[in-house]
Amino acid sequence: MIAFFLALGVLTVSGGMAVLAGRNSRLATCWGVSGALVGCLAGLAPAIQVLMGSAGFSFRSAWDVPYGEFYLAIDPLTAWFLLPVFGVSALAAVYSSEYLRPFGERQSLGPIFGWFNILIASMALVVAARNAVLFLVAWEVMSLASFFLVTFEDEREEVREAGWTYLVATHLGTAFLFVLFTLLGRQAGSMNFDQFSAISSMPSVLTAVLFLLALVGFGTKAGFMPLHVWLPEAHPAAPSHVSAVMSGVMIKLGIYGILRTLTFLGPPPAWWGQTFLMIGMTSGVLGVVFALSQHDLKRLLAYHSVENIGIIALGLGIGLLGHSKGQPVMSWLGFGGALLHVLNHSLFKALLFLGAGSVLHATGTRELDRLGGLLKTMPWTAFTFLVGAMAICGLPPFNGFVSEWLIYVGGFRGFLEFTTRSGMWLGLGIAALALIGGLAAACFAKAFGTVFLGSPRESRAHPLHEAGPAMLIPMMVLVGSCLAIGLWPHRVVQFMMPAISGIYNETPSLNIEGMASALAGLMMVSATAALFLCITLALVVLRRLSLSNRPISQTVTWDCGYTAPAASMQYTAASFAQPLVRLFQSVLRTQSHEQAPAGYFPASARLTSHTPDVATAYLFLPLFAKVRRGLEGLRWLQQGRVQLYLLYIFITLVVLLVWKLGV
Repeated sequence: MIAFFLALGVLTVSGGMAVLAGRNSRLATCWGVSGALVGCLAGLAPAIQVLMGSAGFSFRSAWDVPYGEFYLAIDPLTAWFLLPVFGVSALAAVYSSEYLRPFGERQSLGPIFGWFNILIASMALVVAARNAVLFLVAWEVMSLASFFLVTFEDEREEVREAGWTYLVATHLGTAFLFVLFTLLGRQAGSMNFDQFSAISSMPSVLTAVLFLLALVGFGTKAGFMPLHVWLPEAHPAAPSHVSAVMSGVMIKLGIYGILRTLTFLGPPPAWWGQTFLMIGMTSGVLGVVFALSQHDLKRLLAYHSVENIGIIALGLGIGLLGHSKGQPVMSWLGFGGALLHVLNHSLFKALLFLGAGSVLHATGTRELDRLGGLLKTMPWTAFTFLVGAMAICGLPPFNGFVSEWLIYVGGFRGFLEFTTRSGMWLGLGIAALALIGGLAAACFAKAFGTVFLGSPRESRAHPLHEAGPAMLIPMMVLVGSCLAIGLWPHRVVQFMMPAISGIYNETPSLNIEGMASALAGLMMVSATAALFLCITLALVVLRRLSLSNRPISQTVTWDCGYTAPAASMQYTAASFAQPLVRLFQSVLRTQSHEQAPAGYFPASARLTSHTPDVATAYLFLPLFAKVRRGLEGLRWLQQGRVQLYLLYIFITLVVLLVWKLGV
C-alpha cells in the first residue's frame, strides 16, 4: 500500500501547489501535470501487481468519525478499476498542458490543475475504500471536484446551468447511497464492507430494496436512462481533458459501486439480470438514437457514453442471469464482457473526447455544421478520431469488438439454453446490441464525415493548425491501446480473470474452457480484420507512391447543375442523419424551425432543428416544478428572523434527543 499512499499524497500535494502558484500559469502547469504523472504511475504499480497474481493489499487505522474507520484495500476488482483511473487520467494530464495554454492568458490555471488532481485521488479512494463512511466522503469529494472542473468557464451561462444540473443530480444519487449504507450497516452492525459481506442472510424484501437503492444511487453516476440527464450537459461544458476523464473513468465508478454492492447481497435472483437487460437495452438504444440527432460534437459523444453504459449493463444482466441459472460460463462471459468494456470504453471514449478537444482547440467551435475539411490540416487528429470511432462502433480489430463479442457469445449461450422468459430477454438483448452497433456506425459516419471530410463550411480569420506533441502523444498512446487489446484479447482476458472471480468468488478454472472457446472465434475474426486493414493501408501507400511523380488535377464532384457550387451546399450533419432521426421521431420529439424563402429573389432561407432530452423535458422538469410549487406552501416558515431559525434548531434537537432516549 506504500505506492498507493504515495500516489494519493503526490496528487494532493501537487494539486495544492498548483493552486498556490496563482497567476503563474507555467508554474501551475508544471506542478499539476508532473504531480499527476508521478501520482498515477505510482498508483498503477500495486494495481498491476494484484492483477498479475500478487496478494491484495489492505490498511486499517482508527478514525475519529462516528462509525468510520480508515480502511483501504486493493483486491482484483479494485485493481481493475484503478487501471483507467490512473492510466487515462495520466494521459489527460499530459494533454491538458497544451490544451489549457490559451486559457492561461486570461485566468489562473492553478484551480483547474488542483481540482483535477484531487479528482484523480478521490476516484482512487472511492474504489479502495472499505468503510461506508470513508466511501461516502471520497464519493462527495469526487463529486465536488468534478463540479468545479465542469464550471471552469463559469462566465458562460450554459456552463453554470450544466454545473447546477450536475450538482443536483449527483446529490440526489448520493441520498440513495446514504440510505443503502445505513440499511446495510444496521443489518451488519458495522459500516465496514467485510462485515457487509459476512451477513449470512437477509429477508428477500430487504435485499430487493437494497438492490434498487444501489441501482438508482450508483446508476445516477453511471448515467443509466433516465438518470443520465446531467451527462449531455456536463460533458460539453467541461474542458475536453476533463470530459475525457469524467466520461471515460468517473461514470464507471457507478458500475464499480453496483458490482461491489452485489458482493454484499448474496446470490442474485433472475429478475436482477432481467432488470439490467432492460436498462441496458433502453440506455443503449436511446443513447445512440439521441446521439444521432445532435449538432454539438461533445454533446454527441456524451450521449454515446449513455449508449456504452447500456452495453455494460447488458453484460451485467447476462452475467447475473447466468449466475442465477447455474450457468458459470455464461456468467463469466457476461461479467467478463462488462468489465472489459469498462476498460475499453475508458480508452476509446477518452480518445474521442481528446480528439474533439483538438478540433475545438484549432477551430474554436464544437458545432458540426460549422466544421468540415479538417483532414488536410489536421491529419493526425483525423486518424486518431477515426480509430476511436471504429473502436466505439465495435469494429475489428479494435478493442470495442472484443468486449462486445464476449457479451454476444454469453447472450447466445443463454438464449440457446433457456426457453423461458429469461431466453426471451436474452434474445431481445442480443437484438438491441446489434441495433446499437448499426446506429453507432451511422452516427460516427456522420460525425467523422462532417468534421474531417469535404470542404470547410465557413472561412476562418486564423489558419488552422494541427495539435502539438503534448496533445497528440496521449492520443497516439490510446490508439495503440485500442489496437493492442483488439489484437491480443486473450492476454487481456487472462489479466482480467481475477477481477471476474472477485464478483461472486467463483473459481476461475471452472470457466477457462468456455472463455477459451469464445476467444478462439474472436481471435480469428480479429486476425482477418487486421490482415484486411494492413492490405488496405498497403494499397493506399502504394497508390500515393505511384502518383507521387504524376501531375494531379482536382475538380468538384457532380454539382447538380451549379457552375460554382459553394461549400455550404454540402450535406450537413443534420441532413445526413435526417432519415434515421425521422424514423425515431416519436421518441426524439425533434423540433424544426423553418424560415421559408419569400418572393422571387429570396435573400435568405433557414431550417434548424433541436432535439430536447425527453427525460429532462417531459419527466424531471415537470416533476421539479410540482415539487417547487409544493414547497412554496412552506414559505411561512421562513420569516427572515434569526431567532426563529434558532428555535427551529432547538426544537429539532429536543425531538431527536427524546427519540434517541426512547429507543
